[in-house]
Amino acid sequence: MSNESQYLQAVLHRDIPLTQEMGLEVVGWQQQVLQLQLPLAANVNHKSTMFGGSLYCAAVLAGWGWLHLRLRELGIDDGHIVIQEGQISYPLPVTGAAVARCAAPDEKAWARFLTLYQRRGRARLTLETTVSNVGSDEAAVLFSGQYVLHR
Repeated sequence: MSNESQYLQAVLHRDIPLTQEMGLEVVGWQQQVLQLQLPLAANVNHKSTMFGGSLYCAAVLAGWGWLHLRLRELGIDDGHIVIQEGQISYPLPVTGAAVARCAAPDEKAWARFLTLYQRRGRARLTLETTVSNVGSDEAAVLFSGQYVLHR
């Protein structure tokens, strides 16, 4: 686990205690892609698949964590990140451990976000997260979240 991954996992477990109960782990931060992992046992539902609420939480946290780490890389630490809106779909069940992945938005959106934040102290950014069964590249969950950074 990288230093950045360890740092983010500590932040999540300290500031959002539910992440400990869920067994959430930060398993990767490479080339501006964040990966979180959840075990099935702590997040199982009555159908022996992963609970939709746990999947939603992992998707939201992947976006939040991505933005937190990216801002940290740039030395921007004077803001608060909140999720403003999220849309999710569950095309496939998660039958084992899950991995949530959030990658960088397009460069224009990122540049616009940074400019607005620097000018106004508030900006919105849409981030996309997919959640898959570990070992599969097929998306079981698709999430689009709008995050707000404000001073």
